[in-house]
Amino acid sequence: MKTTIHSKQQERISWEEYALKIAEVASLRSEDPFVKVGASALNHSNKVIGVSYNGLATGVNVPPVFWEDRDKRRPYMIHAETNLLSLFEAGECRLIACTLLPCSSCATNIAAHRIKTVIYRDTYSRDTEALKIFDFYGIDCRQVI
Repeated sequence: MKTTIHSKQQERISWEEYALKIAEVASLRSEDPFVKVGASALNHSNKVIGVSYNGLATGVNVPPVFWEDRDKRRPYMIHAETNLLSLFEAGECRLIACTLLPCSSCATNIAAHRIKTVIYRDTYSRDTEALKIFDFYGIDCRQVI
């Protein structure tokens, strides 16, 4: 009888999947009823150096009616990637994982932080210019489902 031995290494998820799972949990903190976005960052040793989500600035309270009109509230929302990039210095991060493909503005900020890898789960059809920006800057951007 032949016995198959499975190593623990084979059962482990990749660092990219790990970062994306953390981003997914972070998205649960978002107060946005329309799109909940989470993001996480790993340094060059794969240590988590930041976790964030989209929402209003800390301490800002709004009446429930604020959330009813998505287009009117959109300019006030701080993206998960923006919140994330505020947590570390440029050059410290090797990978960020987002539950949603970053917008073009966030993509340029990611490039400015010298991040070489971006992992995302979902695509937001309104703004896919980030893919061109990442390609321009030589950033490895991959969708993980």
